[in-house]
Amino acid sequence: MDREKIRIAIDGPSGAGKSTIAKAVAKELNIDYIDTGAMYRALGYKLAGKGIPAIESPELLEVLDNTDIDFSEGNIILDGVVVNDKIRTPEISKMASDVSAIPIVRKKLVALQQKIAGNKSVIMDGRDIAEVVIPDAEYKYFMTASAEERAERRYKELIAKGEDVTFEKVLSDIEKRDYNDSHRAASPLRQVEGAQLLDTTGMSIEEVVNHILEEVRK
Repeated sequence: MDREKIRIAIDGPSGAGKSTIAKAVAKELNIDYIDTGAMYRALGYKLAGKGIPAIESPELLEVLDNTDIDFSEGNIILDGVVVNDKIRTPEISKMASDVSAIPIVRKKLVALQQKIAGNKSVIMDGRDIAEVVIPDAEYKYFMTASAEERAERRYKELIAKGEDVTFEKVLSDIEKRDYNDSHRAASPLRQVEGAQLLDTTGMSIEEVVNHILEEVRK
């Protein structure tokens, strides 16, 4: 690539393979993959370390105003320190879920995501990346797959982790999440104008990655 900076936005429902594809594309293009979920984990980790609960408060607002999160070479960097493994505990997962529901937190982290995307080439995935975070991204994709295939992928992941689940339950959860994501009031899940629909049903990871790489490298 001879362009100075590119931004790739991937939106889509749960289980479509967004993160897997985004990480692979980032590696091939030598650009940073921005794991937006990890940003909430990093903030949750910082709050937990300070003993500040995940509720809107003056203390939380002060932490927000003095927090910097960035990504480099696959690492997530919180205030200049790599925190990769430290943010993957069950306690931090719960903190991340709680803080992500706070509007002021979402506003702050979206601003941080926009700042990162304004400074370098990135690929970012989520629910509203192309619409809210980087609407001026050079490449936008709405990645999906049939609910059955997404449920099958998720079911295999959970079984591999030793969890006791049924395919029917996983499929039901995915269909419920699809409905909730697409009917929520703020930034509902949808294919925005200018985003290419990329249905990964029946496609391998390599096929999806190569499709994106061919377009970016034109």
